[in-house]
Amino acid sequence: MASVLVVEDDQFVRSALIRHLTDASHTVRSVGTALEALREVAHFRFDVVILDLGLPDLDGSEALKMLRGITDVPVIIATARDDETEIVRLLNDGADDYLTKPFSVEHLSARIAAVLRRSRAAAGDVPPSPVLRVGGLTVDPLRRQAELDGVRLDLTRREFDLLAFLAGRPGVVVSRRELLAEVWQQSYGDDQTIDVHLSWLRRKLGETAARPRYLHTLRGVGVKLEPPGAEARP
Repeated sequence: MASVLVVEDDQFVRSALIRHLTDASHTVRSVGTALEALREVAHFRFDVVILDLGLPDLDGSEALKMLRGITDVPVIIATARDDETEIVRLLNDGADDYLTKPFSVEHLSARIAAVLRRSRAAAGDVPPSPVLRVGGLTVDPLRRQAELDGVRLDLTRREFDLLAFLAGRPGVVVSRRELLAEVWQQSYGDDQTIDVHLSWLRRKLGETAARPRYLHTLRGVGVKLEPPGAEARP
């Protein structure tokens, strides 16, 4: 199935996660500190990392930043913290998903499966789409590159997936539910996750929600991507 690294200092929780993931046919390695986690990802290839925030040597949020400096492996945050500001910060810092403790093993399994589907699709396990062009925006799914007016955009994996999905439907209003299902591979979730990534993507496109150029939000309906000036055309 998948190679999973569990980063959890609570021995009881750690043992339960190892048992469940092993029963689900995953290959599991586990550590109890952030420094051990960094050594693991530097020496072994993992498909997903389950990262606790309350680690004894280094806060998990700092560990996440350090992980992102050496690998793009998908990271699911497992935390007892439910502060909205911190969750937004974690997503901005590169977390692929998060779970608030306590959570069921079924919920964890669903999140792992969704992350793995996205990761494998990004790696080329599904046929790529042709190059997409919307105004001065060019999106190449095969090379996983995007350019705006000839300048390459520095996008995270999730930002690229979101942009590519919308660019493949120019001018079409896409609901948040559809974005969750198609981009995040989830049947349910928090709209905040989408809003965070849309906000980050807007900044890289040189626009804001108040002064959009490509990304337009229709309150209570969804979001669409279209070339600048399209709404003003007859």
